[in-house]
Amino acid sequence: MKSQDLLPKEIVAELDRYVVGQGAAKRAVAIALRNRWRRQRVGPELRDEILPKNIIMIGPTGVGKTEIARRLARLAGAPFVKVEASKFTEVGYVGRDVDSMVRDLVEAAVKLVKEEEMEKLRERAREAAEEKVLDALGHGSGIGLGFRSVAARVRGEAEAEHASGGGSREKARAQLQAGTLDDDTVEVELQERGAPVMPFMGPGMEDMAQGLQDMVQSLGNNPIMSMLGGGQKRRKRRVKVREALEILTQEEAARMVDMERVVREALDRAQNAGIVFIDEIDKIAGGDGSGGRGPDVSRGGVQRDLLPIVEGSNVSTKYGVVKTDHVLFIAAGAFHLAKVSDLIPELQGRFPIRVELEPLTRVDLVRILREPRNSLVRQYTALLATEGVDVQFSEDAVEEVARIAAEVNERMENIGARRLHTVMERLLDGLSFDADELRGQRIVVDAEYVRDRLAGIAQDEDLSRYIL
Repeated sequence: MKSQDLLPKEIVAELDRYVVGQGAAKRAVAIALRNRWRRQRVGPELRDEILPKNIIMIGPTGVGKTEIARRLARLAGAPFVKVEASKFTEVGYVGRDVDSMVRDLVEAAVKLVKEEEMEKLRERAREAAEEKVLDALGHGSGIGLGFRSVAARVRGEAEAEHASGGGSREKARAQLQAGTLDDDTVEVELQERGAPVMPFMGPGMEDMAQGLQDMVQSLGNNPIMSMLGGGQKRRKRRVKVREALEILTQEEAARMVDMERVVREALDRAQNAGIVFIDEIDKIAGGDGSGGRGPDVSRGGVQRDLLPIVEGSNVSTKYGVVKTDHVLFIAAGAFHLAKVSDLIPELQGRFPIRVELEPLTRVDLVRILREPRNSLVRQYTALLATEGVDVQFSEDAVEEVARIAAEVNERMENIGARRLHTVMERLLDGLSFDADELRGQRIVVDAEYVRDRLAGIAQDEDLSRYIL
């Protein structure tokens, strides 16, 4: 089943594999994603009238707001961009560059569609890359370009190889595909990937700088400019056959991609399936309490400039004009010092769905350590396994880590699941440092092990403040 065809229950089940709890938020985003599928099947006379129901997530840091949005976009195969609302309140911005989030979304869409197209062309690109590698290895129809043809001529074998027709080349192709030539060295001509030279421009002019850079690159791709010595350079490099195949496959796939079709598809996907996640929206709330002075002026300005983007407008990008009417906007904030009602009423009305995410309890932290596919326990176990150290976490160790993380969150700033990162890093600090000396050993991490290394730090207020 395609990801776009998933039912809301299936979307929630998929999110459950990576994010613990927060059922209300998962239901809201699952319905929003399913509504996109439904909209595409509505008659054309009503399709443009159905607007996405934007969502605002309210909850403390580290409870899964960003992760839910990111996983949703990945699940839908949709272009996704995350922006910090507070960025637009910096000195010199005053909300003037808010539409850069839409340009970033289009860039993400182009990158996503181009990668998909390159993957479809990978088999053909691989064949073309194999031909180039075979030529470089000296198995071409002529004299050959590589070390093997030189060696063959020295041994007097070149004439026999030529007389045998394509037999030698086909034999080499079979070896190449079987991987027996992977560790051989070959000299191939590859495109240089130098660091782009970006012209210096002031704040808010990054898009113009990128446009100039793209113009210079397009001139460089012109054959006449290349003949005159301009544009992208190519140089010969000696690399392993395995690496040469991979690089040449990427180059050939990129060359085969029809960029005009990619841009058309990317613009359509950005407009109809794009997801923009606006974090820290609470930091721009409350813009009317200082009599029009200080940073609140900038906050109010950002809200007013966000409004047309969220409600639907046309934004010019280097790929064309993009309509934001059907882009799904998901906003999030802790709202400790401000309330959603502190946003300007017009902006509040553009986020009709509001969900509150619950702070994480000790039980939630235990589940986070055990259940997700990418849980921290699995990550650290896999990292140390690369050094030959077999680390086994007992059930009581997981419980103890969660208990300590929950206690520190209660006593100090509650940073949610991010506290587990600090606790786990401190717990396994010694093992990570001495892993090379522990190769081949099995280390069992139990509750006693956790208490020995963390209990003292967790109980000491000053130590836990700076270490955990």
